[in-house]
Amino acid sequence: MSQKQIQPEDGILVVRDLIKRYGQKLVLDNVSMAIEEGKTTVIIGPSGCGKTVFMKHLIVLERPDSGEVYYRGRRIDRLSERELVPIRRKFGFCFQMGALFDSITVYENIIFPLRQHYKITDWKAVDEMVKQKLALVGMDGYQHYYPANLSGGQRKRVALARAIALNPEIILYDEPTTGLDPITSDVINELILKLQRELKVTSVVVTHDMRSAYKIADRIVMLHHGRIVADGDAEHIRTHPNAIVQQFIQGKVSEAELEALRLGGTKFPTQFMPEDFE
Repeated sequence: MSQKQIQPEDGILVVRDLIKRYGQKLVLDNVSMAIEEGKTTVIIGPSGCGKTVFMKHLIVLERPDSGEVYYRGRRIDRLSERELVPIRRKFGFCFQMGALFDSITVYENIIFPLRQHYKITDWKAVDEMVKQKLALVGMDGYQHYYPANLSGGQRKRVALARAIALNPEIILYDEPTTGLDPITSDVINELILKLQRELKVTSVVVTHDMRSAYKIADRIVMLHHGRIVADGDAEHIRTHPNAIVQQFIQGKVSEAELEALRLGGTKFPTQFMPEDFE
């Protein structure tokens, strides 16, 4: 499907002709995409290519300079903050570093979104909800722990439990495996797959981690300089003919970048020692 043919009803989330600038820097350059309901769409690309900015537009945490954003066929990028509240309840957001509140317990972190949107009257039901959400991510029993007493992987799991507290239709993940060792990263990958399978959610994942992307994605989209340069399933991306795509997925430094790192072979005559700065 060409970008110009994308219609508001083509996905649960649709962006059309999205443009975003910060000052003179063009971050998103006429991006169009339809995100299919119940699937996991992974957004990859080098740092600064617009991945996280794109994802923030899906929930209207950022508003486009031009272009349109649709949720279930309804245009949402022009809605007021008040009008966006019931729509944002349909989203769960898992931030890059977990973004848990260190001063409150795991239990209180999980119910935070509930308190933001509802007046709690049935605490027994809330206790059961927290237990269920933590059990889904293998963390039941940690309700009264503080985030500082948890490992990085455990904090990510609690962040996932908080993201599903309001039974969202869509979960947005920003670099969910950043800072984790390979085994813990794979646990998070398995949980993303589990939540999609058991909760039937639509997932949008921003990541640099190609191992994770290949494992969890139904579809992988690569951004480069704010534009889509590749879009397809894992095999399509692995065998993509674009040299920029291959360089990224293989993690190779370009010859131009290598030359810059070598400084053209220049050797500096002066070497500084730590005591020189005392």
